[in-house]
Amino acid sequence: MNLLHRVESVLRWDETKLRPLWIEGRVMGWPTHAVAKRLADLRPHFLVDDRSVRLSPQVAGYARMTAVFDEATDALVESGHVPKRRRERYPLLRRFAEVPLAAVDRGLVPVLGLRSFGIHVNGFVRGADGLKMWVGKRARDKATAPGKFDHLIAGGQPLGLSLADNLVKEAWEEAGMAAELARRAKPVGLLSYKTFFTDGQRDDVLFCYDIEVPADWRPQPQDDEVEHFELWPIAQVIERLQRTDDFKFNVGLVLVDFLMRHGYLQPAAPGYERIARLLRSGGD
Repeated sequence: MNLLHRVESVLRWDETKLRPLWIEGRVMGWPTHAVAKRLADLRPHFLVDDRSVRLSPQVAGYARMTAVFDEATDALVESGHVPKRRRERYPLLRRFAEVPLAAVDRGLVPVLGLRSFGIHVNGFVRGADGLKMWVGKRARDKATAPGKFDHLIAGGQPLGLSLADNLVKEAWEEAGMAAELARRAKPVGLLSYKTFFTDGQRDDVLFCYDIEVPADWRPQPQDDEVEHFELWPIAQVIERLQRTDDFKFNVGLVLVDFLMRHGYLQPAAPGYERIARLLRSGGD
Protein backbone atom coordinates (compact mmCIF):
# COMPACT_ATOMS: atom_id res chain seq x y z
CA MET A 1 0.00 0.00 0.00
CA ASN A 2 1.30 3.48 -0.88
CA LEU A 3 0.20 6.78 0.63
CA LEU A 4 -2.43 7.33 -2.05
CA HIS A 5 -3.99 3.98 -1.20
CA ARG A 6 -3.85 4.93 2.47
CA VAL A 7 -5.99 7.99 1.77
CA GLU A 8 -8.32 6.24 -0.67
CA SER A 9 -8.96 3.40 1.78
CA VAL A 10 -10.64 5.84 4.17
CA LEU A 11 -12.81 7.69 1.68
CA ARG A 12 -15.45 4.99 1.18
CA TRP A 13 -19.03 6.19 0.77
CA ASP A 14 -22.06 4.60 -0.91
CA GLU A 15 -25.32 6.52 -0.68
CA THR A 16 -27.26 3.59 -2.16
CA LYS A 17 -26.92 1.96 1.26
CA LEU A 18 -28.24 5.04 3.05
CA ARG A 19 -31.13 7.47 3.25
CA PRO A 20 -30.72 11.21 3.76
CA LEU A 21 -31.99 12.55 7.07
CA TRP A 22 -33.66 15.90 6.47
CA ILE A 23 -34.00 18.43 9.29
CA GLU A 24 -35.34 21.92 8.71
CA GLY A 25 -34.75 21.71 4.97
CA ARG A 26 -31.18 20.38 5.08
CA VAL A 27 -29.62 16.94 4.91
CA MET A 28 -28.11 16.50 8.37
CA GLY A 29 -27.34 12.78 8.42
CA TRP A 30 -27.26 9.45 6.58
CA PRO A 31 -28.83 6.49 8.43
CA THR A 32 -28.82 3.02 6.87
CA HIS A 33 -32.06 1.55 5.53
CA ALA A 34 -32.31 -0.69 8.61
CA VAL A 35 -32.00 2.25 10.99
CA ALA A 36 -34.49 4.24 8.91
CA LYS A 37 -37.04 1.45 9.33
CA ARG A 38 -36.55 1.57 13.10
CA LEU A 39 -37.04 5.34 13.07
CA ALA A 40 -40.32 4.79 11.24
CA ASP A 41 -41.63 3.30 14.50
CA LEU A 42 -41.14 6.70 16.13
CA ARG A 43 -43.96 8.43 14.26
CA PRO A 44 -45.00 11.20 14.25
CA HIS A 45 -41.52 12.53 15.10
CA PHE A 46 -39.83 10.87 12.11
CA LEU A 47 -41.44 10.66 8.67
CA VAL A 48 -39.91 7.79 6.73
CA ASP A 49 -40.39 6.64 3.15
CA ASP A 50 -38.34 4.46 0.78
CA ARG A 51 -36.05 7.33 -0.16
CA SER A 52 -35.55 9.50 2.91
CA VAL A 53 -36.08 10.22 6.59
CA ARG A 54 -37.47 13.56 7.72
CA LEU A 55 -37.74 15.03 11.16
CA SER A 56 -41.28 16.30 11.52
CA PRO A 57 -41.64 20.10 11.25
CA GLN A 58 -43.58 19.85 14.51
CA VAL A 59 -40.33 18.96 16.27
CA ALA A 60 -38.97 22.49 16.61
CA GLY A 61 -36.69 24.22 19.07
CA TYR A 62 -33.52 23.09 20.81
CA ALA A 63 -35.11 21.48 23.85
CA ARG A 64 -37.81 19.63 21.90
CA MET A 65 -35.38 18.37 19.25
CA THR A 66 -32.93 17.22 21.92
CA ALA A 67 -35.70 15.28 23.67
CA VAL A 68 -36.75 13.58 20.43
CA PHE A 69 -33.21 12.51 19.63
CA ASP A 70 -32.85 11.18 23.18
CA GLU A 71 -35.98 9.11 22.55
CA ALA A 72 -34.47 7.89 19.28
CA THR A 73 -31.25 6.95 21.08
CA ASP A 74 -33.15 4.85 23.61
CA ALA A 75 -35.09 3.10 20.83
CA LEU A 76 -31.94 2.34 18.84
CA VAL A 77 -30.11 1.09 21.94
CA GLU A 78 -33.05 -1.24 22.61
CA SER A 79 -32.97 -2.53 19.02
CA GLY A 80 -29.19 -3.00 19.11
CA HIS A 81 -28.38 -0.42 16.44
CA VAL A 82 -26.66 1.82 19.03
CA PRO A 83 -24.40 -0.31 21.28
CA LYS A 84 -24.86 1.96 24.29
CA ARG A 85 -25.29 5.54 25.37
CA ARG A 86 -21.93 7.29 25.55
CA ARG A 87 -23.11 9.89 28.10
CA GLU A 88 -21.37 12.65 26.19
CA ARG A 89 -23.20 15.30 24.19
CA TYR A 90 -22.32 16.33 20.67
CA PRO A 91 -23.83 19.32 18.84
CA LEU A 92 -26.24 18.72 15.96
CA LEU A 93 -25.03 21.02 13.17
CA ARG A 94 -23.32 21.01 9.79
CA ARG A 95 -20.80 23.83 10.19
CA PHE A 96 -18.81 24.42 13.34
CA ALA A 97 -19.71 28.10 13.64
CA GLU A 98 -23.45 27.42 13.53
CA VAL A 99 -25.78 27.44 16.52
CA PRO A 100 -26.56 23.77 17.29
CA LEU A 101 -30.07 22.58 16.54
CA ALA A 102 -29.93 20.07 19.40
CA ALA A 103 -27.66 18.08 21.69
CA VAL A 104 -27.31 14.38 20.83
CA ASP A 105 -25.65 11.47 22.56
CA ARG A 106 -22.25 10.64 21.06
CA GLY A 107 -23.32 7.04 20.51
CA LEU A 108 -26.10 8.15 18.16
CA VAL A 109 -23.86 10.23 15.88
CA PRO A 110 -22.34 7.50 13.65
CA VAL A 111 -25.56 5.47 13.57
CA LEU A 112 -27.44 8.38 12.05
CA GLY A 113 -24.40 9.52 10.06
CA LEU A 114 -24.49 12.95 11.70
CA ARG A 115 -21.55 15.29 11.27
CA SER A 116 -19.08 15.32 14.13
CA PHE A 117 -15.95 17.31 14.87
CA GLY A 118 -12.67 16.48 16.52
CA ILE A 119 -9.10 17.56 17.16
CA HIS A 120 -5.91 15.77 16.09
CA VAL A 121 -2.48 16.97 17.22
CA ASN A 122 0.78 15.94 15.53
CA GLY A 123 3.40 15.93 18.27
CA PHE A 124 7.01 15.96 17.09
CA VAL A 125 10.60 16.56 18.16
CA ARG A 126 13.42 18.05 16.08
CA GLY A 127 16.98 16.95 16.76
CA ALA A 128 20.38 16.48 15.21
CA ASP A 129 19.21 13.09 13.95
CA GLY A 130 16.12 14.53 12.26
CA LEU A 131 12.43 14.82 13.01
CA LYS A 132 10.65 12.27 15.20
CA MET A 133 6.95 11.89 16.03
CA TRP A 134 5.20 10.74 19.16
CA VAL A 135 2.61 8.03 18.54
CA GLY A 136 0.27 6.49 21.09
CA LYS A 137 -0.76 2.84 21.29
CA ARG A 138 -4.52 2.74 21.79
CA ALA A 139 -5.87 0.53 24.57
CA ARG A 140 -6.88 -2.93 23.40
CA ASP A 141 -10.35 -2.59 24.93
CA LYS A 142 -11.23 0.57 22.99
CA ALA A 143 -14.49 0.27 21.05
CA THR A 144 -12.93 1.93 18.00
CA ALA A 145 -9.59 0.82 16.51
CA PRO A 146 -8.35 -1.13 19.56
CA GLY A 147 -4.60 -1.56 19.68
CA LYS A 148 -3.97 0.77 16.74
CA PHE A 149 -1.47 3.62 16.79
CA ASP A 150 -2.81 7.13 17.28
CA HIS A 151 -1.67 10.73 17.54
CA LEU A 152 -0.08 12.24 20.60
CA ILE A 153 -3.41 13.97 21.27
CA ALA A 154 -6.78 13.38 19.63
CA GLY A 155 -10.42 13.43 20.62
CA GLY A 156 -13.97 14.25 19.69
CA GLN A 157 -15.33 17.74 20.13
CA PRO A 158 -18.11 17.74 22.74
CA LEU A 159 -20.89 20.26 23.09
CA GLY A 160 -20.16 23.38 25.13
CA LEU A 161 -16.36 23.28 24.99
CA SER A 162 -14.14 25.44 22.81
CA LEU A 163 -11.54 23.83 20.58
CA ALA A 164 -8.75 25.39 22.63
CA ASP A 165 -10.18 24.14 25.94
CA ASN A 166 -10.83 20.69 24.50
CA LEU A 167 -7.24 20.48 23.28
CA VAL A 168 -5.95 21.32 26.76
CA LYS A 169 -8.31 18.76 28.31
CA GLU A 170 -7.36 15.97 25.90
CA ALA A 171 -3.66 16.83 26.18
CA TRP A 172 -3.73 16.22 29.92
CA GLU A 173 -6.00 13.16 29.87
CA GLU A 174 -4.18 11.34 27.09
CA ALA A 175 -0.57 12.48 27.44
CA GLY A 176 -0.20 14.22 30.80
CA MET A 177 0.72 17.41 28.98
CA ALA A 178 0.49 20.60 31.02
CA ALA A 179 -1.82 23.33 29.76
CA GLU A 180 1.09 25.74 29.24
CA LEU A 181 2.71 23.38 26.74
CA ALA A 182 -0.57 22.31 25.13
CA ARG A 183 -1.42 25.92 24.30
CA ARG A 184 1.65 26.04 22.04
CA ALA A 185 -0.09 23.76 19.55
CA LYS A 186 -0.56 25.58 16.24
CA PRO A 187 -3.73 25.16 14.17
CA VAL A 188 -2.77 24.06 10.65
CA GLY A 189 -6.16 23.55 8.99
CA LEU A 190 -8.83 20.91 8.86
CA LEU A 191 -9.64 17.69 7.05
CA SER A 192 -13.09 16.33 6.32
CA TYR A 193 -14.16 12.92 5.12
CA LYS A 194 -17.10 10.54 4.82
CA THR A 195 -16.59 6.83 5.35
CA PHE A 196 -18.17 3.62 6.56
CA PHE A 197 -16.71 2.22 9.75
CA THR A 198 -17.52 -0.54 12.21
CA ASP A 199 -19.71 1.72 14.34
CA GLY A 200 -21.59 3.40 11.50
CA GLN A 201 -21.23 6.21 8.99
CA ARG A 202 -18.60 8.83 9.69
CA ASP A 203 -19.06 12.38 8.42
CA ASP A 204 -16.18 13.97 10.28
CA VAL A 205 -14.33 17.25 10.35
CA LEU A 206 -10.92 17.14 12.03
CA PHE A 207 -9.25 20.32 13.25
CA CYS A 208 -5.53 19.62 12.89
CA TYR A 209 -2.69 21.01 14.99
CA ASP A 210 1.09 20.68 15.11
CA ILE A 211 3.09 20.92 18.30
CA GLU A 212 6.87 20.74 18.61
CA VAL A 213 7.65 19.43 22.09
CA PRO A 214 10.95 19.64 23.99
CA ALA A 215 13.37 16.78 23.42
CA ASP A 216 13.36 15.90 27.13
CA TRP A 217 9.56 15.86 27.50
CA ARG A 218 7.84 12.49 27.81
CA PRO A 219 4.07 11.86 27.51
CA GLN A 220 2.39 10.00 30.37
CA PRO A 221 -1.15 8.62 29.89
CA GLN A 222 -3.55 9.82 32.57
CA ASP A 223 -6.56 7.71 31.56
CA ASP A 224 -7.11 4.21 30.20
CA GLU A 225 -7.40 5.15 26.51
CA VAL A 226 -3.68 4.89 25.66
CA GLU A 227 -1.41 2.00 26.67
CA HIS A 228 1.88 3.80 26.05
CA PHE A 229 3.68 6.19 23.72
CA GLU A 230 6.59 5.65 21.34
CA LEU A 231 8.88 8.16 19.64
CA TRP A 232 9.44 7.22 16.00
CA PRO A 233 11.78 8.66 13.35
CA ILE A 234 9.69 10.16 10.57
CA ALA A 235 10.99 7.47 8.19
CA GLN A 236 9.41 4.84 10.43
CA VAL A 237 6.09 6.71 10.39
CA ILE A 238 6.16 6.78 6.59
CA GLU A 239 7.07 3.11 6.34
CA ARG A 240 4.27 2.00 8.67
CA LEU A 241 1.78 4.14 6.79
CA GLN A 242 2.86 2.63 3.48
CA ARG A 243 3.21 -1.00 4.49
CA THR A 244 0.71 -1.63 7.29
CA ASP A 245 -2.67 -0.62 8.67
CA ASP A 246 -1.24 -0.14 12.15
CA PHE A 247 -2.61 3.41 12.47
CA LYS A 248 -6.22 4.25 13.26
CA PHE A 249 -7.92 5.00 9.95
CA ASN A 250 -8.35 8.78 10.29
CA VAL A 251 -4.94 9.22 11.89
CA GLY A 252 -3.48 8.09 8.59
CA LEU A 253 -5.20 10.96 6.81
CA VAL A 254 -3.81 13.54 9.23
CA LEU A 255 -0.31 12.06 9.05
CA VAL A 256 -0.28 12.12 5.25
CA ASP A 257 -1.35 15.77 5.44
CA PHE A 258 1.54 16.42 7.87
CA LEU A 259 4.00 14.74 5.50
CA MET A 260 2.78 16.89 2.63
CA ARG A 261 2.91 20.15 4.59
CA HIS A 262 6.40 19.48 5.94
CA GLY A 263 7.91 18.41 2.63
CA TYR A 264 8.31 14.69 3.32
CA LEU A 265 5.86 13.97 0.51
CA GLN A 266 7.19 15.65 -2.62
CA PRO A 267 5.21 16.70 -5.73
CA ALA A 268 7.13 14.11 -7.78
CA ALA A 269 5.78 11.27 -5.61
CA PRO A 270 3.25 8.93 -7.26
CA GLY A 271 -0.30 10.14 -6.70
CA TYR A 272 0.75 13.45 -5.14
CA GLU A 273 -1.87 15.56 -6.95
CA ARG A 274 -4.69 13.12 -6.24
CA ILE A 275 -3.70 12.90 -2.56
CA ALA A 276 -3.81 16.68 -2.29
CA ARG A 277 -7.25 16.84 -3.91
CA LEU A 278 -8.68 14.02 -1.80
CA LEU A 279 -7.48 15.55 1.46
CA ARG A 280 -9.34 18.74 0.63
CA SER A 281 -12.54 17.33 -0.81
CA GLY A 282 -13.96 15.03 1.85
CA GLY A 283 -17.08 17.07 2.65
CA ASP A 284 -18.80 20.45 2.49
